[in-house]
Amino acid sequence: MKMNNIMKQAQKMQAQMERVQASLADDRVEGNSGGGMVTATANGHGEILSLKIAPEVVNPEDIEMLEDLVLAAVNDAARKGQELAQKKMGQITGGLGGALGGLGL
Repeated sequence: MKMNNIMKQAQKMQAQMERVQASLADDRVEGNSGGGMVTATANGHGEILSLKIAPEVVNPEDIEMLEDLVLAAVNDAARKGQELAQKKMGQITGGLGGALGGLGL
């Protein structure tokens, strides 16, 4: 009987995880650099969806600075997307340790 309840809980958790994974594609996070001069938008999977660059940071004499700003904004957005995914998945799997503890796992 107890094993049957554990299986039902595992199936419920799997369904919840699938819903969260699907919803992460619709979630949006922003990464910034240069005080907001460069902004990258990512989804909850960490995929970059858009990039905005303020015209005043485009300096043909200093392309390296612009590259650094873009890289920093993209990395920030990707990191925030991954953190969001971990947070949402953690809300589902947070109780998993207690359920598996009785199994000796």
